[in-house]
Amino acid sequence: MTQLSTDAAVAAAAALRARARGAVTAPGDEAYDDDRLVFNAAIDRRPAAILRAADADDVAAAVRVAGEHGLDVAVRGGRHSFAGLGVADDAIVIDTRDLDDLEIDPEGRAAWAGAGLTAGAYTAATAEHGLVTGFGDHPDVGIAGITLGGGLGYLSRKRGLTIDELLAVELVTAGGERIVADEENHPDLFWALRGGGGNFGVVTRLRYRLHELGPVLGGMLILPGSPEILRGYIEALDAAPEELTAISSAMLAPPMPSIPEELHGSPVILGLLLYAGDPDEGQQALEPVRALATPLLDDVKPIRYAELYEGEEGPPRGAFSVRAELLDELTDAQLEAAFAYPQENPPPAIGALQFRVLGGAISRVPSDATAYAHRERRLMVNVAAMLPGATDGAPVDNWADEFARALGIGDGPVYVNYLGSDAADRVGDAYPEPTLARLAEVKRRYDPSNLFRGNVNVAP
Repeated sequence: MTQLSTDAAVAAAAALRARARGAVTAPGDEAYDDDRLVFNAAIDRRPAAILRAADADDVAAAVRVAGEHGLDVAVRGGRHSFAGLGVADDAIVIDTRDLDDLEIDPEGRAAWAGAGLTAGAYTAATAEHGLVTGFGDHPDVGIAGITLGGGLGYLSRKRGLTIDELLAVELVTAGGERIVADEENHPDLFWALRGGGGNFGVVTRLRYRLHELGPVLGGMLILPGSPEILRGYIEALDAAPEELTAISSAMLAPPMPSIPEELHGSPVILGLLLYAGDPDEGQQALEPVRALATPLLDDVKPIRYAELYEGEEGPPRGAFSVRAELLDELTDAQLEAAFAYPQENPPPAIGALQFRVLGGAISRVPSDATAYAHRERRLMVNVAAMLPGATDGAPVDNWADEFARALGIGDGPVYVNYLGSDAADRVGDAYPEPTLARLAEVKRRYDPSNLFRGNVNVAP
């Protein structure tokens, strides 16, 4: 920091302490280094102050303080942004984890949820009523972040994206005003919030639609890995009923407790599957997948939907890198590279080509109905690399870059929530020109000074 920015930071922290109910930490405080951490340990940023907001009034106070002192704003929910967008140097970080209230209306099939809730906490609570809203594939992801980007997960082919279940958003604007956006109030802003990321305000609560969902079929299925089996796997999932969704990886089997030791290091296709319907019908829907090869592990069984967010913890915090693209198919050359590259160039620790077959309810919503505008794409692929415990991101970034280059991905249409260190250069890939122009117009109206730029930024 310069002396000027240091003075501004000290003054801003003092103003926050005077105006907010929640705890404030700043450089030199005992909790500061813990409070500024995010999941991607390669991110090492030093905010001017961090406010653990107690309520929406705290959020509004932090936004006003940032504006008065000329500081940027970053918003941290679940801390899972690949690009570490929840923290920024010399900024005021608004930590929303304590905004975790949840009002469930079982009869009205809707819920108001605080922006600090995680997908796992929300899902566990609504499951007590036999109800569900679809989020992603990790319980610790914050609901606000995944929703604002679109929300791809286990129920997307059946119910659409998370934004397709979004009924209203309560947020604080760049002027510190608290408003509610929905189809009738601030409709253009509501359109932009459904896929446009954190560009337009700090979300404090979200209202979601809920659906009944009884017993389902779900679990892990591992097949031997080869280009031929991978093509058949993708084709089988594409042709499957919309109730069937898989979050899959083509990879060298990692040393996970759930994977037999003799398979570690061998080429595999690892799928986490859900059939969102009658388990017996789900078994039939899976027959074409299981027929591709004798499964190396088949733990797909009748479960409760909430169990997808229970069980083994994910990988520990470490350096993480991702390179992503939305496609319609994988070519023969890409199928070959999916296994050849990691075999010839072993990943730093954990590395894979992850992919999701899309379509279904996602594609039935018009592409201009929300700011998520890639509804027609059939496949999302991403190269992911992680080195647990590491803080140097260079090894995983280099491996991911080279793997993406071998696959020929990384500069086409992309899901905004799957951008990593390349985020600043790919705004135009996340939003087609008509969508980007409309987002910029909404940005000019609600944040003309671009206070909220700690994101995949749409400039006004």
